[in-house]
Amino acid sequence: QKTFALGFFRPGSSSHRYVGIWYNQITEQTVVWVANRDAPLNDTSGVLSINGKGNLVLHTQNQTTPIWSTNVSFSVSSTNNSMAKLLDIGNLVLVQQDSQRVTWQSFDYPTNTLLPLMKLGLDRRTGLNRFLTSWKSKDDPGIGNHSFRVVQIGYPQTSLYMGQTLLWRMGFWNGVTWSGVPKIASPYFRVSFVNNQDESTFMYSIIPNLPTKVIVKMVVDELGIVERSLWQ
Repeated sequence: QKTFALGFFRPGSSSHRYVGIWYNQITEQTVVWVANRDAPLNDTSGVLSINGKGNLVLHTQNQTTPIWSTNVSFSVSSTNNSMAKLLDIGNLVLVQQDSQRVTWQSFDYPTNTLLPLMKLGLDRRTGLNRFLTSWKSKDDPGIGNHSFRVVQIGYPQTSLYMGQTLLWRMGFWNGVTWSGVPKIASPYFRVSFVNNQDESTFMYSIIPNLPTKVIVKMVVDELGIVERSLWQ
């Protein structure tokens, strides 16, 4: 459906270049994920490719040390078997071509935007904890001061922080929604929360077979505002 695009971009008035994912069909560039957010390119010499070890890497043409990498450990036999794909949900995945097994995905390393089917929270099997972090400014997608995360102390709650300071929380999950945000319900998407031995995660998904296409996202901006928007 060509909903998303992957490529190089310059944010705002910055002269630095980054690899990111944005909405392909929205005129105003709306970036939802950034790879090298704290390691920008200073010129146009960036190359994104799969290296001999099977990883997706970003480097300059005359540089061997990558600026950014998916950094997956592969067995020697599978290093030449990697392929990168941008899925229609906005998830960039590294897959093994023979088995189609996903070895890395951008959804596990979110930046400031939560997309449908992207999970926030803890994978208890791997120890991976996914959370949103704001950009530093509209011109700098580096890791900013605000974070939006599922806090695992006591009964898990989704909370907004500035540094280590708690600013706001969504309340407890009551089986339908977060108690502090009753209006999060929508005819266009459903919210889910899973808390079991495998994971403690929050996610939302577009309701299937809607009469019109909708785009939904939740963003933590550089001012520390959590904003959900819906585009038709």
